Amino acid sequence: MEVTKPKIRTLATGKKFTAKQMEAKAGDLLPKHLANMESVLTVTQGECVLALAGTDHVLNQGDSFIVPPDIEHQIRAVQDLKAVHVMPSGIEFEYFD
Repeated sequence: MEVTKPKIRTLATGKKFTAKQMEAKAGDLLPKHLANMESVLTVTQGECVLALAGTDHVLNQGDSFIVPPDIEHQIRAVQDLKAVHVMPSGIEFEYFD
């Protein structure tokens, strides 16, 4: 399955946190990655599957998930997806093919 980059828009930036909106179309497989700090993903529209450490987590509108640090994960949009990703300002991402 082809990997698609999500549409990202910064919503707010503070001293300690940044909030970004992520959008993807139904069927999109987003890039596999990990981060050096935990973050919070909240689905505001649609449905996705978060593959994390060998387990699939189905997230629907209104669901939130604490993404732990240093664990590879990947999102697949089941329905057109909008989500808010709140992360510490110093977060660093590593992407995988």
